[in-house]
Amino acid sequence: MALSKGFEVEMYTGTPNGDIVGLSDKITASLDGFVREPDSRNVEYTTSPSSSYDQLLCSLLLPRQQLRNYLHQLGDYTLIPGSTLSLGGSDRFVRSDPSNPYHDYIEQTYGTKVVTASIHINIGISDPEVLMRACRLIRVEAPLFLALSASSPFIDGKATGYHSTRWGIFPQTPSRVPLFASHGEHIQWVEAQLAAGTMQNVRHLWSSVRPNGDKRPYDLNRLELRICDLVTDPIALLAITAFLEARILQLIANPNLDPLIASKFAADELIDITAANEMAAATNSLDATLQHWQDGRTILAHDWIAEIYDSVWMTAKENGFSCFLSPLQKILREGNEAQQWLQLHKVGVSTHSVMTQAIASIRDREIELQEKICSSAVS
Repeated sequence: MALSKGFEVEMYTGTPNGDIVGLSDKITASLDGFVREPDSRNVEYTTSPSSSYDQLLCSLLLPRQQLRNYLHQLGDYTLIPGSTLSLGGSDRFVRSDPSNPYHDYIEQTYGTKVVTASIHINIGISDPEVLMRACRLIRVEAPLFLALSASSPFIDGKATGYHSTRWGIFPQTPSRVPLFASHGEHIQWVEAQLAAGTMQNVRHLWSSVRPNGDKRPYDLNRLELRICDLVTDPIALLAITAFLEARILQLIANPNLDPLIASKFAADELIDITAANEMAAATNSLDATLQHWQDGRTILAHDWIAEIYDSVWMTAKENGFSCFLSPLQKILREGNEAQQWLQLHKVGVSTHSVMTQAIASIRDREIELQEKICSSAVS
């Protein structure tokens, strides 16, 4: 049983020299499929849901090629990796739509802490109670996905002490979100937050994982994993997605993996453990020491991921996508983007040089994949 999958991809635009430039007003006016964020320096596109990893690969690449071609028409502009304003600009908000009152609220309340780029991974689950169960499991394991995806060690040209500065400073809202025991509990809680003003609207639920759908919180059809930093390499992103899908398929086959059943901790304790794990993963990613949600033992994020990988491999194989899962081993072996960038920085490569090399590398990687896999789909 393959689940449907889709992505929301936020990326910065700017120059090959690493300067981030706000162009989203021009992009969204000229290209279909791209939408504005509150700050004009990043832009978002969404892939259509698909159960096919091959199809998803091209769905990730083709809009990016279209965007790159358009940016080239505007001038010497490109796409910039990373999830924060790595080389500068965090002192100001550059509004994409000054007349939008929700954007007013975001700028005034959060400032540039929310001017980040990321990947949101959506997995289709039609049964609302199965969806809630999946949200519970992936919530307590979300720090592992952050550890795999971290790509924001810099702000304003300096190393911040985080591997994911984005998640380290991101204003999770509301500040404490329950492990919802049922769909009904989720509905009641969201309604209460809206009435209290702690959520401005149904979209204003900024946690690591949330249930999503066309009429939130009532009609829900997918799990949205929001914790991941921007993963620029599509092969690495699909490996992380395969890891997520296989884990959810394991849970569907074995509902006893539900943290409300399988953990020795109460739900409130699990929330505290998970919050601490998220901050540890934001700081040290794959090298973070975490507390396991089942029994409380301490374990390195790298080792915990490796344990789960071994357990989900057969699930992925049985469902025909193990070849897309296997590149996860490369991330465990070589490190995520943040770790690779910090290693260069540690041996004396400037932040500017690290980022300009990354800008060129992502462009070359996209060209390579398009030529090998998606060239027939390019119009």
